[in-house]
Amino acid sequence: MLKIIIDDKYCKGCMICFNACPKDVFKPSDSRSKLGALMPEAKNHEKCIDCKICERLCPEMCISVNKDE
Repeated sequence: MLKIIIDDKYCKGCMICFNACPKDVFKPSDSRSKLGALMPEAKNHEKCIDCKICERLCPEMCISVNKDE
């Protein structure tokens, strides 16, 4: 299983990850980052195929996709 972490310190709520994910893993949430932006949430971890498109496209580099040990 993969673990998707979004750092609330740097997320600006651009939703690039939400729009770029080929497996619809992300959804908008009601949680706010420390910058005050509405953040995405990884709702379907099990659908993640570890393509890391979200990591590569995040302009703030605040998403990490790791294998959960």
